[in-house]
Amino acid sequence: MTTRKNRRRFLQSSAAAGMGYWVAGGVQAAPSTSALEEINFACIGVMGKGQSDSNDAARHGNVVAICDIDDNNLGKAAAKWPKAKKFNDYRKMFDEVADSFDAVTVSTPDHSHAPASSLAIKAGKHCFTQKPLSHTIEEARVLGELAKKHGVHSQMGNQGTASSNLRKTAALVEAGLIGKVSEVHVWTNRPVWPQGNVKPKEGTAPDHIHWAEFLGPAKFREYAPDYHPFKWRGWWDFGTGALGDMACHTLNLPFMALNLKDPTSVVAESDGHDKQTYPGWSVITFEFPALGDRGPVKLVWYDGGKKPAAKLLPPPNLLTDSKGTKVDPGKYRNILNTGSLMVGDQGTLLSPGDYGWDTNYTGVLSEGEWIPQATIKSPTVEITESPGHFTEYANAIKGGPAPRSNFAKYAGPLTEVILLGNLAVWASGKKIEWDAKKLVATNAPEVDNIVRKEYQNGYGI
Repeated sequence: MTTRKNRRRFLQSSAAAGMGYWVAGGVQAAPSTSALEEINFACIGVMGKGQSDSNDAARHGNVVAICDIDDNNLGKAAAKWPKAKKFNDYRKMFDEVADSFDAVTVSTPDHSHAPASSLAIKAGKHCFTQKPLSHTIEEARVLGELAKKHGVHSQMGNQGTASSNLRKTAALVEAGLIGKVSEVHVWTNRPVWPQGNVKPKEGTAPDHIHWAEFLGPAKFREYAPDYHPFKWRGWWDFGTGALGDMACHTLNLPFMALNLKDPTSVVAESDGHDKQTYPGWSVITFEFPALGDRGPVKLVWYDGGKKPAAKLLPPPNLLTDSKGTKVDPGKYRNILNTGSLMVGDQGTLLSPGDYGWDTNYTGVLSEGEWIPQATIKSPTVEITESPGHFTEYANAIKGGPAPRSNFAKYAGPLTEVILLGNLAVWASGKKIEWDAKKLVATNAPEVDNIVRKEYQNGYGI
């Protein structure tokens, strides 16, 4: 029997059924807060992603307070929840009506995630914060520590973490589906906003924009439509670029499967940046040491149109959907527009798309053969089904298990890894030697202002 046939037999029979058993999600002990029968929410940021987050809050409880720096956004939310108290400054919201709510959603630009979330946690409020969890590496660590200290439930908005398919795929990899994994490649089609030496057209903020509240902890600069409502992602002062926007999703599957915490080094290539906006493209290489049964892993991130070498991907004439139907060549490029690869010594697992939950084109490339994941029957794994991402958060508040993507054990460490990549981008080609325990670039003290930052206007964590 050929090596190829042996491999297919391994993947498509039950011969390896005893290889691995894995239970994912919903298994962490809950903090010691009292369970609630009905949850009152305060929503910080109510349009954009904040619209779906506040809608989720309303489906799981009562929205009693809303906050947004844009009066137009605030008015639309107030039409849905006319009894909710309205604010432009979340600090005033906590000062005036904190006793009226139990939990918050934080759906602001990245630079305000940690100041708003830390204020909530220290007030004893359960906290749901959009991805990335924070603007700096230190903030991610602090939010995890605060959530643990104050005994509140927490969750980051990387909803793929609750996907049964992502959990199953991660479990298969951990159980040995593709052997020992040594490389990971993750890529995105972002940015889809202007970044890379953009010159803003500054002016006076419209009357409905509360610009001082938008700036929050950031240093002062004049209003420009290049910042609000969407393009802030490309600016160092407000966002975390393509990496921060999408890696909490697209890197999520490899992170879960391989426990990719605490890299020891990172280096970035890019087309350069002016320390105002993120570069037009970047390729970032992380090195992770061996951990438990897992050997060392190299992770490469690509954005701005960069992708892994074609030889790593299944060729167009080989890729099929879950039913074995070959892909139309015209659709091949779109299918692989974003995704992740895990390269093992017995095959390469491809998960196309942003969220790691694809059920149609996920599969294994082994010995020149493509095997759809849907046809793989072994190794046998078990997962814990999720009731839904936000539902995990609400159920935890009501006395259920902690959400999988809680700040301390999952979301914080994932965000630290991601933002370390941006630190390497700032370093412009210098390889950063990283001490994860101390949050220090041991060979580059000049980047400490990206690890942690100074806060303006009385804000902080």
